[in-house]
Amino acid sequence: MTSYAVVVPTLLRDTLADCLAALAAARGPRPGEIVLVDDRPDPDPAPDALAHALTVLGDLRERTTTVATGGRGPAAARNAGLRAVSAPWVAFLDDDVQVGPHWCAQLVQDLEEATPDTAGVQGVITVPLPGERRPTDWERGTAGLTRARWITADMAYRTEALMEVGGFDERFPRAFREDADLALRLLDAGWRIRKGRRTTLHPVRSASRWASVGQQRGNADDALMRRLHGPGWWDKAVAPRGRIRRHAAITAAGAAACALAAAGHRRAATACALGWAAGTAEFARARIVPGPRTRDEVTTMLATSVVIPPAATWHRLAGAWRHRNAPAWQEVAR
Repeated sequence: MTSYAVVVPTLLRDTLADCLAALAAARGPRPGEIVLVDDRPDPDPAPDALAHALTVLGDLRERTTTVATGGRGPAAARNAGLRAVSAPWVAFLDDDVQVGPHWCAQLVQDLEEATPDTAGVQGVITVPLPGERRPTDWERGTAGLTRARWITADMAYRTEALMEVGGFDERFPRAFREDADLALRLLDAGWRIRKGRRTTLHPVRSASRWASVGQQRGNADDALMRRLHGPGWWDKAVAPRGRIRRHAAITAAGAAACALAAAGHRRAATACALGWAAGTAEFARARIVPGPRTRDEVTTMLATSVVIPPAATWHRLAGAWRHRNAPAWQEVAR
């Protein structure tokens, strides 16, 4: 029977207890090792929070260890967990998911069916959405995880394969693109990655009105992906290209309108301002129409649709500058 370890990076969100309780209740062969990686930058405000979360593990508590990384990000946290295990397979779970009732048995079956050249087996993610109304923009974004490739919300990797390619790239500081980068490096190294049968629930967690603006930091990670894997990385990763080009055009139109108005070129400034307004309106409409169209949702979409294009453009440019000297990963491998 294939043995495996489970690694859960966490910021000790409220969802962690539900995650661990679902793991403890799952039927099938138990994980030989569980590593919880505390990635909080400053764990002092709640020193007992992790100990309290561990109580839901029951008899699995004895085979659980904790590691602290000091807020270095999920890629570094998973690497720390990887270094702490000895099993031939390691299953990574996010702290906001809940594995299915037969997850342990299904995971072992997924691993035993893996061919020797298979580096990873991905779980099937489901996202519950409200049935009585249309989902919000945030809910639709979370639901996109069901179609995403190689996401580490539930991803099992062969330890040998991870060691071969150096694990996760810690230059990715967010839970974004670090999973696709690892998968592309494994595929380039000759390994295979397939989808398994086990199922994991990913509830939609609450978020602030401005959460979508904060997500634009991921555009810096897209710039790093381009440096590492070339301009065609989107196709390799089967990833949606997003709206960065439109965001850049909208931002340029807005900046030009301000500059031309300051220089006294009113007609040109008006033309650019109309272009900015049209682009922003189209973006807001694309986000409002599929949603519930409540007053709160519409207000949020209007406000964030004004801020997102310049935020996305800024982070993309900042990322391109920050990683301008990063060599393609194949060059490093050679």
